[in-house]
Amino acid sequence: MIEARHLRVLRAVAATGSFSAAGRELGCTQPAVSQQMKALETSVGTPLLVRGGREMRLTQAGEALVRHAAGILAGLTAAEEEVAAIAGLRAGRVRLVSFPSGTSTLVPTALAALRAAHPGTRVSLEEAEPPRSVELLREGDCDLALAFRYQGAPATEEWDDLVVRRLLTDRLVALVPERHRLAGAEAVAIGELAGEPWIAGCPRCRGQLVQVCEGAGFTPRIDFATDDYPAVVGLVGAGLGVAVLPQLAVESVRPRGVRVVRLEPAVRREIVALTLPDLAQVPAVAATLEQLGRAAARG
Repeated sequence: MIEARHLRVLRAVAATGSFSAAGRELGCTQPAVSQQMKALETSVGTPLLVRGGREMRLTQAGEALVRHAAGILAGLTAAEEEVAAIAGLRAGRVRLVSFPSGTSTLVPTALAALRAAHPGTRVSLEEAEPPRSVELLREGDCDLALAFRYQGAPATEEWDDLVVRRLLTDRLVALVPERHRLAGAEAVAIGELAGEPWIAGCPRCRGQLVQVCEGAGFTPRIDFATDDYPAVVGLVGAGLGVAVLPQLAVESVRPRGVRVVRLEPAVRREIVALTLPDLAQVPAVAATLEQLGRAAARG
């Protein structure tokens, strides 16, 4: 019989590459990790690791078991959380991963409402952009991921195996210096900015910018690139270029010295909350999903 604690040890060994590093991650000794790995290999009846000098790698059986471990552990977590909530032992916990502009806009409102309604629920927060946030969810390292994808962009990932809660549609807007020739315009076509120097945002937004610009017949000259939205706004405000950002990102900063202009034709991204089917049944996760939906509706 495979035990959950042995699967957690196997995942840690696969991720870190050694028993000692896995022990540090799990808070136990290297001999304890070695003993549990031997017990797991005895349970499944085949070697899971190939040990050679300092190098350690998974066998084919080990790779298969690691691949299934995330779903198995997620199912066990779901069972533990639901049983604990039903028994009244605790309200639950949620590990949330969000991208930065979602963290500064949707998440605070949702978590404040969640705390007011369920003060015993504990929520931890980590920041990651998709697709990394979606990987963390599938790997069992979070319970809920706030993510986005651009409408009309080539599908680079599928969410068919996940529970998808659609929150809102976020529109891209143009940012120009307040003394720019287009600062007074109500709307601007991306082609009107073809000759401008550009400040680009996060890698995924940067890729979308290049794609939209190339669709309009030009390649943007990107002078500056930064993942920090306030820095993008600051660079535009200093007259160093123009930018295109999601509206949600603009709402998360104070756009001093810039003008926000509607972009036509519209370019949009879909903001969603994602979780695994088993975790969607956990009361704390379901409550967090509900509050994220309400926060998006109020926005």
